[in-house]
Amino acid sequence: MSLTLTEHIESGLPELLRLLEISVNMDSPSKSKEAGDAMADWYAALFPRLTGGRVTRIPHPAAGDRLLCEVGEGARQILLVGHYDTVWPPGEAGRRPFRIENGNAYGPGVYDMKAGLLQAMFALKALRDTGRFPADKKVLLLINSDEEIGSPTSRGLIEEAARQSAAAFVLEPPMEPSGALKTSRKGSGRFKLTVKGISAHAGVNPQNGVSAIQELACQIQRLHAMTDYERGTTVNVGVIRGGIGSNVVADHAEADIDVRVATMEEAMRIEAAIAGLTPLLPGAEISVSGGMTRPPMERSEAIASLYELARGIAAAELALTLEETATGGVSDGNFTAAVGTPTLDGLGARGDHAHSPLEYVRIAEIPARTVLLARLIESC
Repeated sequence: MSLTLTEHIESGLPELLRLLEISVNMDSPSKSKEAGDAMADWYAALFPRLTGGRVTRIPHPAAGDRLLCEVGEGARQILLVGHYDTVWPPGEAGRRPFRIENGNAYGPGVYDMKAGLLQAMFALKALRDTGRFPADKKVLLLINSDEEIGSPTSRGLIEEAARQSAAAFVLEPPMEPSGALKTSRKGSGRFKLTVKGISAHAGVNPQNGVSAIQELACQIQRLHAMTDYERGTTVNVGVIRGGIGSNVVADHAEADIDVRVATMEEAMRIEAAIAGLTPLLPGAEISVSGGMTRPPMERSEAIASLYELARGIAAAELALTLEETATGGVSDGNFTAAVGTPTLDGLGARGDHAHSPLEYVRIAEIPARTVLLARLIESC
């Protein structure tokens, strides 16, 4: 008697956990090409063995190589997007290796997002092994190497793949505590405000100076006043630098600024407002660099329809109540949605504490989330 999709995925859980341990115990920080390429080697060898698919490696001279992993020959392409890079430095896997405790799996990158990548591969394996892989579809799993630092080398690759796809499913973790899928994300920007003043002795002739720090303090007030919670806009000065000593009127100061917006219209408005800042103190000069780095993922009718499909599958086949939510965090789903591809985010592993030494994955939840992804691939 042949196994059902759910039975097949449940039976493969021990193998998934074995592979999860291997992957978590491999360091893959975003800025280490050597470690990234080793991680890419591992996934490139694993994907064909699990799925029968093929892998195209996209090299990069400085970042870890990216992988385009394909299954199927159909005309309708479904895009899965994930990343193997983590926020953890070299040596982190040795300091706190993979472990299982009280039904949870722990280790650097286990939740964000090495479990999600394996769930995707096992979903594709199950569709193939049960004879359910749709003949009219091709699935492209794009494995990114630098998502945690904004996908600077991978954005174009992601956008190109998304434009050729009927739908995109992003393997980031869902939103806890309910495991909700993400149907909208804010866009983000990174700016630097640099102030030039005139130095002077703070005790002898301070009147001859123009304090860059004072000017920066005035500009910080302007920047924070741009926050508008009703519009979903936040502007935050998170880091400031300036001066060389308390007895010197500072001739230089700068600030790093984070911006989050809910719509492209708001992104353009805030970008123009920051670029249009002018000095308040006579003799001070200011300049702005940077800009919006990720467009917002706006909830469209097509995204809503994808969510309703997922919600229906979860309710009818998995006895799950699947919610949707919006978040201020960003992912590669911002890029896929912004080019017009219907996108569902949060289809990775359930757990908690991303970017924390406490991060973990709930092992018991892995099969259901893997089945959900497989059924979405089959149905969309």
